[in-house]
Amino acid sequence: MNTKIPSRPVLYIRSILFWLGFLLSTVAVGLLIIFLFFTPSDFRLTVAKLWCGSTLWWLKVTCKLDYIVEGSENIAEQNAVVMCKHQSTWETIALHAIVPLGRWVFKRELMKIPIFGWALALTDPIAIDRAAGRKAVVQLIREGTEKLKQGKWMILFPEGTRSTPGGESKYKIGGALLATKSGYPILPIAHNAGEFWPRHSFIKWPGTITVRVGPMIATTDKKADEVLAQTEQWIEGTMQEISDSSRWNRE
Repeated sequence: MNTKIPSRPVLYIRSILFWLGFLLSTVAVGLLIIFLFFTPSDFRLTVAKLWCGSTLWWLKVTCKLDYIVEGSENIAEQNAVVMCKHQSTWETIALHAIVPLGRWVFKRELMKIPIFGWALALTDPIAIDRAAGRKAVVQLIREGTEKLKQGKWMILFPEGTRSTPGGESKYKIGGALLATKSGYPILPIAHNAGEFWPRHSFIKWPGTITVRVGPMIATTDKKADEVLAQTEQWIEGTMQEISDSSRWNRE
């Protein structure tokens, strides 16, 4: 069903309301997580997960932007390396509502952001120095394997940066190396959030984001480049199925 698009002034008013609530809640929950530094990381992640759920609810209330998840049955009890399409800020929030308590792999610079970055550092992530090259990959494999063995899920974006709807970015080998070296499977996820919450966009467009979770990709006795190719093929093939070019470049 097509969603009727309101006028620009209405879109701006809705987005202003969302951003106000988002910023206030981010500061409040960020400070709470910082004050809870002495608690186990799973507890702090649970607090973050509740914030993510409330943010998605606020986004639906203010901007009329909702989402559906297809293939959630593929999220098994077996933890895995989650490799997700990266188009928007939306998935950095929503993945906590979709995947069991997971640990992020992200660029170290994010930890320097006041309050938000400090709280992020307390959620047991792997912070990578992109300029470190091979050392960053070694760090990812070492720390990621340790966390996977503890039953944790690892979440990363194989493209490394946000791509535009309809566009593709080169998939990086790090996540596939982590999966093959550790022996854990990959859980691929595709979505079309960039059509509703474009990068660098103030306006949030109404509608329903489609998230599709793929079947686990086994990595045992496979090479990293083979696993990466299989993951990319599934994600990009699924993107062609769930994308709508009429929603590209709306600003």
